[in-house]
Amino acid sequence: MNALSVYNVSKSVKDQDLFSSVSFGLETGEHMGIIGKNGAGKTTFLRLVAGQLEPDEGEITINGSLRMAFLEQEVVFPQGCTLRQFLRLGKDPYIDLLRRYEDGEASLMERLEALGIWDIETRYCRYLDELDVHEDLDTDMEVLSGGMRKKAAIARLLAIKPDIILLDEPTNHLDIPAIEWLENHLGSGTFTVLLITHDRYFLDSICTKIMEIDRHRAYFYDGGYTSFLEGREMRINALQKEQDRLATILRRELEWLHRGPKARTGKDSGRKQRIGEMLGQQTGPEEESRAFSSIGRRLGKKILELKGVGISRGGKELFEGFDLEFTKGQRFGVIGPNGSGKSTLLEILTGNLSPDAGEVDTGVNTVFGYYDQMSSRLPADKTPLEYMSDIGAQIVLAKDYVVTPARFLELFGFPSSFHRLPIRILSGGEKRRLYLLSTLVRNPNFLVLDEPTNDLDIDTLRRLEQYILDFNGCVISVSHDRAFLDRTCTELIIMPGATRFEGNYSDYRASLPDTAPRKADDAAPARDTRVRERTKKGLSYREAKELEQVTADIESLEQEKQELEDFFSTGEADIGGLKQKRYKEITEKLAKLYPRWEELAEMA
Repeated sequence: MNALSVYNVSKSVKDQDLFSSVSFGLETGEHMGIIGKNGAGKTTFLRLVAGQLEPDEGEITINGSLRMAFLEQEVVFPQGCTLRQFLRLGKDPYIDLLRRYEDGEASLMERLEALGIWDIETRYCRYLDELDVHEDLDTDMEVLSGGMRKKAAIARLLAIKPDIILLDEPTNHLDIPAIEWLENHLGSGTFTVLLITHDRYFLDSICTKIMEIDRHRAYFYDGGYTSFLEGREMRINALQKEQDRLATILRRELEWLHRGPKARTGKDSGRKQRIGEMLGQQTGPEEESRAFSSIGRRLGKKILELKGVGISRGGKELFEGFDLEFTKGQRFGVIGPNGSGKSTLLEILTGNLSPDAGEVDTGVNTVFGYYDQMSSRLPADKTPLEYMSDIGAQIVLAKDYVVTPARFLELFGFPSSFHRLPIRILSGGEKRRLYLLSTLVRNPNFLVLDEPTNDLDIDTLRRLEQYILDFNGCVISVSHDRAFLDRTCTELIIMPGATRFEGNYSDYRASLPDTAPRKADDAAPARDTRVRERTKKGLSYREAKELEQVTADIESLEQEKQELEDFFSTGEADIGGLKQKRYKEITEKLAKLYPRWEELAEMA
């Protein structure tokens, strides 16, 4: 069944073309990833599909029988909003009915029951729990970390059980277990998904199609990220061959055109017109942004040493007695759940935060390049040109290569049309790229990167990875991007506890007893499968609550199943086969719930 159709859609912003004549269709259950450089129009395209913007040309059609939900990049909520209230801020017809009922429209009760809307909060709480957000629903959203807020937004989106899901950078700020949970949930469901992400493992895991926005046009590839790379290489090679063929023909034709008037007399009058057309067909390769570069500073004999460092937050010990001495060329990755102290460790390393115990000894020649995850050092009201000019009237990229700030911006993907725009109106990815450039151009010899992959396009991300591989100083990166960790890190620090592991992320994942990601399933949350390994009798508090919920779900589903069987016995027509489809869904859910209920009941 067709879920959504896009026909001949074009969009411009501030007189600049983003994309034109985009057409495709998505069938139910298909997952499409959108790839393109920062500023190419990826988020704008999602907002068109979501109905937040109107296309300049073309049509977008959503199947009227399907419900759509949109996870935007930023998690927005009013001051004083609690986790409970955050659920009710969701932009969905079902949540709107719930709000209206709670505001006094008692007549909506039967409709809420018929649509199963009462279950939305139950699912919301279950997803929060599975995503390791265990705070009370009356907790203020303000006190939650960026990762916790993102998890709440994902739980809210999934709780309404949408058919079509739009995701704009869903993995930003999430810890790796949560990313793997989301991968599994999307992959095991019947959702139709349209998403933007820089996470290459995520794209490879769940996407059945890729749309690339390149030079204002859209290109489509079957499969995930690996298939996209293969297909893109073939497309570029074919384009180059066509350009080479045109260049050869044009060379001969231009030789003819440049002869004297006498030689052209009586010749084909349309020949000059065809030459003009071929000149128009020559595109030439778009100037690529320069690879990141800077002059490295010399490191001293002593770089950075941590001696017995420890710290607690909110009564929770993050790590203690941590010793670490950095040597030239080391590349550490820091991983762990949200709130486990990863960013806190970086703050201690750079001297921005004093530990509760221990000592941090920094070498006199050590110069940090600290890239924080919020780009907090960017002045929103300045222009990119003013910002880079504040760093220096001339920027040294190599021993014999000095450029002006304006030329520097052009080399790294900011054309002159961007130079005098206020930074606040740049896209999230453009701001992050500008901030990254300003960090690297100061020529540090110790890079401290906190979630460097958030909002960066894949092209910029690959160039950052190459910069790190070529960097002759020290690097420590907090990241949830598994591909980035695999490529750039030789050692890991695992939080909480700050334990060291020699190897990259894939090495670490393979070393764990259970290398399968947590399974996300409505009937059997993955965290509960661990009870099979327990020898202790009796139920924990969570298991007791789960038994109560599973029992209620079984009773509700069995009642609905009986009602459907009664309907089938009447011989009435099942228009569209919707009741048969629902009967099959109920049967499959009960098949999963019964074994779990028996297991919990036996333990009880």
